[in-house]
Amino acid sequence: MLDVVWWILIIGFFILSFIGLIFPIIPSVLMIWGGFLVYHFGMNNDTLSFYFWIPMVFLTILLLVADIIVNSHFVKRFGGSKWGERFAAIAVVIGSFIMPPFGIIIIPFITVFIVEFIQKKSIEKSFKAAFGSFLGFFGSTLAKVFVQAIMIIWFFFDVLINL
Repeated sequence: MLDVVWWILIIGFFILSFIGLIFPIIPSVLMIWGGFLVYHFGMNNDTLSFYFWIPMVFLTILLLVADIIVNSHFVKRFGGSKWGERFAAIAVVIGSFIMPPFGIIIIPFITVFIVEFIQKKSIEKSFKAAFGSFLGFFGSTLAKVFVQAIMIIWFFFDVLINL
């Protein structure tokens, strides 16, 4: 009976990790690790192998920097300056705390537009770079869905293979 409770908790953490992609106030990667740790400490601390933990650390780092890297890439690709890229990265972090869940989209967009416009770019070019930050959000979210799914599938695979 206790195992059922642990599994409900683990699956709940995994579901929350995907909800966190829409509502950034929920730390997605911490939710995934919550599921891993509940299993490890609550159910079986021998099952998850070294070959599980090391890649999970790498994938966690990838998840943490995905927003910043992808957003900066799209700003640059859509004609943004180095300053636009830098401010987009800062705005992603700030935006996730301001106006959740929409701050992570709106704050970088506005920030990039203003930074590019201040640098004497036309409204069209400033808007295009800002639109790059908008696309960057969706690109990074899609990448995070993929990486989180890999992490969760890997978890279940490692659990099942070591039963």
